[in-house]
Amino acid sequence: MTPAYDRPAAPVPATWPAGSGDTAEAEGALPDVSYREVFRDARLQALVGAALENNRDLRIAAANLAAARARVRVVRSAQIPELGAGGSAGFQTGGGLADRESYALEAGIAGFELDLFGRLASATAAERERALASEAAAQTVRLGLIADLANAWATYAADRELLAIAADTAANGRRAVELTSARLDGGVAPRTDLRQAEQVLATTEGDLAVQAAAVAQGENLIRLLVGADVDPALLPAGLEEALASVATLPAGTDSSVLLRRPDIAQAEYLLRAANADIGVARAELFPRISLTGLAGVASDALGSLLGGDAFSASFAGSVAYAIFDGGGRRANLAVSEAERNAALAAYERAIQTAFREVADVLAVQATIAEQVRAARANSAAAADTASLSEARYRGGIESFLASLDAQRSLYSARQREAAIVLSAIRNRIELYRVLGSESARWVTDAD
Repeated sequence: MTPAYDRPAAPVPATWPAGSGDTAEAEGALPDVSYREVFRDARLQALVGAALENNRDLRIAAANLAAARARVRVVRSAQIPELGAGGSAGFQTGGGLADRESYALEAGIAGFELDLFGRLASATAAERERALASEAAAQTVRLGLIADLANAWATYAADRELLAIAADTAANGRRAVELTSARLDGGVAPRTDLRQAEQVLATTEGDLAVQAAAVAQGENLIRLLVGADVDPALLPAGLEEALASVATLPAGTDSSVLLRRPDIAQAEYLLRAANADIGVARAELFPRISLTGLAGVASDALGSLLGGDAFSASFAGSVAYAIFDGGGRRANLAVSEAERNAALAAYERAIQTAFREVADVLAVQATIAEQVRAARANSAAAADTASLSEARYRGGIESFLASLDAQRSLYSARQREAAIVLSAIRNRIELYRVLGSESARWVTDAD
């Protein structure tokens, strides 16, 4: 009664859009990789390993999966005859009657349904597909946890970098205040130069306090994701080591790699479950045939309980069919078909969303290296300009305002460089996430 299932064609182009980076020489299909192959820093690997052991979201997903597997066994049990056994003993005396004993043992099958139309088999198949969908959901949680932890680790590195930049700029600001104060005392510089230098220093010291708080908050986030205390030695000191520790994955030229993403696998399992539900609803249109059987022994004497004359058996069959139900069963079939159509649309939407996510990541990947190069060149030029401007100011050739502007430009350039390098790291991590790179089973198949 269950319709034949054919995987729907993916409603997306076969290849990634133009401008998504140079993938012509990449692999046609991305192989399964472990997070250890993508995140190469031993410290980050240790944090991920600890998170997979301790993270509470992962434990919730594991418990949900265990419940889903148990539900499969519950539904499947209806396909197996239920055997029951019982015994009784009685003794009657007094009231003018002769003493009487009675003993009985019996076992039987109560209401075992012959699954001639596949109702129970379809129900079991539907529940099994839902259990597999729960497993895919757990895999999505696992994949997301690894990516979130890698992002938190990289963000912590960026915050440490920005904290160091703010500290360097504050140190330069203090030297500028000392210099302008000395020049003011010597009658060489006006008071406005000192006040401007103090303003820059105060602003930078405020940024320094903000970045110190960001570093502490980043460590708190990592601790939450890991689910346990974190050794400070496992945290990065700066962005360069974080950038070097995250590998870039080839996207592949074939968009069919999306089908191994766990969220898409989950949507397909739910589609298959909805398809099996149609088989259940169709079988409901046909009669239910049940068998009952009872066999046992009964005797008035315990010694003769197991004798041949004490044995008795009975078997019966029954057919149940609703002649008129107000169209309820056919309406239930229509509900199942509509839910299957909704599951199909959800599956196709999941593929389209995944395609868009990968295309967006590839669009950034195509230009991020040039952005990093330009940002580093800008920082180098700004540093040289600031050094030259300070020297010219000290020599009395240039105004303090020009030197101050150069210091501000250097501060902004270094902050922008840190932000772009962080974007490059996040782009690599996001590619790991959106390609569903680690599609190996987290747990074994449902029963």
